[in-house]
Amino acid sequence: MSAPSPQLARTLGLERLDYHVRVTSTMDVAHSLAEAHAPAGTLVLASAQSSGRGRSGKAWVSEPDAGLWCTLLERPADIRALDVLALRVGLELAVALTPLVDGDIQLKWPNDLQIARRKLGGVLIEVRWRDGQPEWVAIGVGINRVLPRDVPDVTCVRGDISRDALLTAVVPALRRAAACAGPLSADECEAWTARDAALGRRISAPVVGRVVGLTPEGGLLVQDGHEPVQVVTSGSLVFAT
Repeated sequence: MSAPSPQLARTLGLERLDYHVRVTSTMDVAHSLAEAHAPAGTLVLASAQSSGRGRSGKAWVSEPDAGLWCTLLERPADIRALDVLALRVGLELAVALTPLVDGDIQLKWPNDLQIARRKLGGVLIEVRWRDGQPEWVAIGVGINRVLPRDVPDVTCVRGDISRDALLTAVVPALRRAAACAGPLSADECEAWTARDAALGRRISAPVVGRVVGLTPEGGLLVQDGHEPVQVVTSGSLVFAT
């Protein structure tokens, strides 16, 4: 698949669009560009990744033209917003992608988009710091356009959705999320609750209990029986069977 047109990049308000047929990871390229002083609003896009990754070092299957594999570079000013950036990106993407899918998009804390408990896409946030301040943040996104081979419990956008149509939906959503400041607002918490794939379900990791909510700072609220509510700030959810 060819690179997006310069006109599309301008329409999306990007400062730079860096397209590759194949890279190890768009995240790796974004960090290299940031070190070379690339501006906020730089998007790295690839047809395929040989070493795409998700949270906690997990591999992400990124076959040629099978999805939207991209990383947006931003230079944030508000440290507090970084703690909830993955959640904000998920909220914005869920709204933006709804016209492109069949079914309701739910959000699995902290970084997955799902339809009927099948993974549609994921978000990876990596921040680089200097002297206690964020110098840049790389917002990585993978959205399935076709079903990956031999990967269980996944789903994709409708078959008629082109890569450029995905870009047109995704890029403004990422930029809106990155521009927000502070913790989640009451409206954002309410929007998360409406799409929360874990709400009311029992989990076995990173702690044991039932998910009962979300804090404005992005922590997951989990309660086990009559024990006090725990605030979980890191880890990946494993649902109890």
